[in-house]
Amino acid sequence: MTTAHAYAAQSATTPLAPFTFERRAPAARDVAIDILYCGVCHSDLHTARSEWGPAAYPCVPGHEIVGRVHAVGSEVSKFKVGDLVGVGCMVDSCQHCQPCKDGLEQYCDNGMTGTYDSQEQVSRVNTLGGYSDHIVVFEKFVLKISHDEKQLAAVAPLLCAGITTYSPLRQWKAGPGMKVGVVGLGGLGHMGVKIAAAMGAHVVLFTTSPGKSEDARRLGAKEVVVSRNESEMAVHRNSFDLIINTVAVSHNLDPFVQLLKLDGTLVLVGAPGTPHPSPGVFGLITKRRRIAGSMIGGIAETQEMLDFCAAHGIVSDIETIAMPKINEAYERMLKSDVKYRFVIDMATVQG
Repeated sequence: MTTAHAYAAQSATTPLAPFTFERRAPAARDVAIDILYCGVCHSDLHTARSEWGPAAYPCVPGHEIVGRVHAVGSEVSKFKVGDLVGVGCMVDSCQHCQPCKDGLEQYCDNGMTGTYDSQEQVSRVNTLGGYSDHIVVFEKFVLKISHDEKQLAAVAPLLCAGITTYSPLRQWKAGPGMKVGVVGLGGLGHMGVKIAAAMGAHVVLFTTSPGKSEDARRLGAKEVVVSRNESEMAVHRNSFDLIINTVAVSHNLDPFVQLLKLDGTLVLVGAPGTPHPSPGVFGLITKRRRIAGSMIGGIAETQEMLDFCAAHGIVSDIETIAMPKINEAYERMLKSDVKYRFVIDMATVQG
């Protein structure tokens, strides 16, 4: 056992504060990682405040982790001490259901083990996440980082925001000749724009904020549409192959459905606290359009995403913060006051 220094929420209404706990010693197939940086995701805030159902306390959030291996178990073959690695939203799954066999561990029939506020597969102990100075993870769920070491802080959000947008873009085969929309230019949306553009698609950014146009084009969007402007929206009717909706606030989906061409798909990756209004049926049946959902990616696909981003020079746009600033960062995140992801320098976890 080793003592971990972290920040934790002790209840849904208390701020995150310093916390120490014991990590398990690495088993034969475990990798022990010194955490260098951890991204801050909206999921962290929602979970810490029990907004997506009751959390188990103390809650140590954090699932956008990059660090350096400091120890490996006797049967570990993929990693060695000193390697730069990442850990995303999962640290285990049942390993035997069909989704797990297909490399889709995020859809494990028996429930994947989240990096925090989840139960370990065997011990059923609650997992504690990346807002800590080190972590111990089953080898299969550790990822290789090939970006330059100077980019590590900006790599961290790829472990959630990156894979959340990469996975549907790959599933629906985004590439040259395709018109792809991205709704929202936040932590998820700015990654969706970058990745879709790197795949060769014609990318259109939808935003309610006209002031985001210049930034969207810098990130790779060819066009920017203010979604509240009906005339701007009408220009694009029946023209999109795929739209990735990253917005985590309940809103009317029908205007985006109307933009899809025959057999086009609107994929929801943002998770609002209350349901979207039910979409109209005729907007779907008249063009055989689809509304779908997607959740992160399996381990193999997440490694593929990291390698793709390294090859194309893609990282997240970030603001690095010290660990004691996390509560302030949460409040700023609620106001969308960040471009586009906070990342914690974990060297500051002890103040």
